[in-house]
Amino acid sequence: MTDRLAIALAQINPTVGDIDGNIERILNARAEAARQGADVVVTPELSVSGYPPEDLVMKPFFLDAIRSAVDKLAAATADGGPALIVGAPWRPDQHLVLPDEGDQRRIACNAAIVLDGGAITAVRAKVELPNYGVFDEQRVFLRGGMPGPVEIRGVRVGLPVCEDIWIPDVVECLEESGAELLISINGSPFERGKMDTRVSLVVTRVRETGLPLIYLNQVGGQDELVFDGASFVIDGDFTLKSQLPAFEAAVSVTQWARGKGGRWSCHSGQTVPPPEPLEAIYQAVVLGLRDYVGKNGFPGVVIGLSGGIDSAFSATIATDALGPDRVRCVLMPSRYTVSASNEDAAESARRLGVATDTIPIEPAVEAFTEMLAPIFGDRPADLTEENIQSRIRGLILMGVSNKLGPMVLSTGNKSEMSVGYATLYGDMNGGFNALKDLYKTTVFDLARWRNAHHRPGWLGPSGEVTPKRVIDKPPSAELRPDQKDEDSLPPYPILDDILACLIESEMGIEQIMARGHDRETVVRVWTLLDRAEYKRRQAPPGVKITSRSFGRDRRYPITNRLLSHVVK
Repeated sequence: MTDRLAIALAQINPTVGDIDGNIERILNARAEAARQGADVVVTPELSVSGYPPEDLVMKPFFLDAIRSAVDKLAAATADGGPALIVGAPWRPDQHLVLPDEGDQRRIACNAAIVLDGGAITAVRAKVELPNYGVFDEQRVFLRGGMPGPVEIRGVRVGLPVCEDIWIPDVVECLEESGAELLISINGSPFERGKMDTRVSLVVTRVRETGLPLIYLNQVGGQDELVFDGASFVIDGDFTLKSQLPAFEAAVSVTQWARGKGGRWSCHSGQTVPPPEPLEAIYQAVVLGLRDYVGKNGFPGVVIGLSGGIDSAFSATIATDALGPDRVRCVLMPSRYTVSASNEDAAESARRLGVATDTIPIEPAVEAFTEMLAPIFGDRPADLTEENIQSRIRGLILMGVSNKLGPMVLSTGNKSEMSVGYATLYGDMNGGFNALKDLYKTTVFDLARWRNAHHRPGWLGPSGEVTPKRVIDKPPSAELRPDQKDEDSLPPYPILDDILACLIESEMGIEQIMARGHDRETVVRVWTLLDRAEYKRRQAPPGVKITSRSFGRDRRYPITNRLLSHVVK
C-alpha cells in the first residue's frame, strides 16, 4: 500500500480522427509528466480518438485503429514511468463485459482505460450517455454497467466518465464499492457560466461521497464546440486544491497523500484563476476559430470588411487567432456606402495590420440590373436589389477564397441569424462564423472589452483595435439610402432580450411580456424567428457560447405553425 501519489493532469488538445497525432500528444504529455515526477497521468475523455467522434465509432476499421493505438500506448508504459489513464471508444472484450449487447450500429462504449507496466490493466465504460443539446451518445455508444473502482499504483480509484458525475448514482456506487479517490475524465464543451456550474457539481459529489475528485477536461476547438480545459481538483473538505488554465493545453502534477483514517488528500497543485465572463467568451471564439482553421488545413481567412461592428470585430478575432499575415480583408463599397464606412473599414484594418483589397461592386450591380431588366420590367426596387448587392459581395469573397485558398469568414451575429436579417448566398457565405452564437449586444460588449485587454497567445496588437466610431455608430447594412437596422428591427437591447427568452429560456408570450415587452413586439420577433429557420439550416458552423446555439442544440422544424395556434 502506498501513502503518496503524484497525479498529472494532462489537459491536451486532441483532434477527432487524428489517431497518430493524438498518440503523440498523449506520449508527449506523459514524458513531460514523468519529468515532473508523476506516478499517474490522466488524459481527457476519448483522448485517443478525439471528442466527439460521432458516427466514426460505428466504423469497425476505426475501432481497429483505436485498439492498435491503445496497445501502442500500453507498450510505452513498460518503461517503468507513469501509468496512463486514457479515453477511447472500446469494444467489449476480456477487460470489459457490458450489460448492453447493442445492435448492428452501436458496437463500442465510451471508456476510461488504465495502462501500466506495458499492459491494459483495467477498462471502465461510461454509464450515463447524454442525449440532449449537442450530445447524442445514446445513438452511437453502448451503455456501461455500474462500475467498481480500479487499482492504480496501490490506490483504489473510481473512474466516472464525464456525464457519470452529473447524477449521484455512479459515484455513490464507486464509494460504496471501496473507491478512495475519484478521477473523472471529461469532454465538456464551453458554455457561458459553465465553469462555475462544474465546480458546484463536483462539490456536491464530494459532499455525497466524502471522496476527493479530480475533474480533467480537454481543451481545443472541434467544429462548433470549444473545450475550455479549466481542469480542477476538489479535496474531501470541499476546498479547491488545483485549477488549470482555461483555453490552453497544460500538464500539471498534483501531489497526494494518505492521511488519518486512510483518506486521500491533495496537498499541492497549480492554481490559475479562471477568466472573468467576457474574457472567457472571447477566449472561446478565438480558440474555436484558430482550431477550425488549423485543424482543417486552411492557410487563413478572408473577410468582407464593411466598416460595421460585426466585420470589424470578426477581423479582430481572426487576427488574434491566426495572426495578421493570415487575415485578408476585402472592402466592397457600393453607391450606398457612406465615406465614413470606407474610412472606418480601412482604419480597422490598419490597426490590426491586416492586408486589404478594395473592389467596388457598382459595375456588377449595373450588370445584374441590365441582365434582369427584361424579367423585372417596371417593378420598383425592393429587397431584391438589396439582396443582389449582398450576393455580389458573397460571390467576390468566394472567388478570392477559391483562387487564393483562405476560408471565407462569415460575420453575422446571433441577433441577425435569429430574425433572418441576413442574405442566403450573400453575407451568409462562409466556412465558419465566430459570431454565430453572440447576440449583437454581446458583440458590442466584447469589442469594448477587447479594446481594453490583451492576453499572451493572442497574435493581434494590443490597444484600441476596433475604432470607437465603429462601436458607437448605429448599425446599418447600407443596402439602400440612409438605412438603419432599427428601421425594420426593434432596438437591439430589446430584440436580444426577447430572443434570449424565446431561444435560451423557451418562454411563452405572457412570460416575456412580464419582463416589460409589449405583445405586438414579442409576436413579431417570434414570427421572424420561425420564418428564418430555413436560412439557419444553410448557415456555416460557428462557436457555441450559449446554452442553446443554432444547430444541434436547437432543432426546430422549418414547417411550423405553432405560433399561429398560440396567437389565434
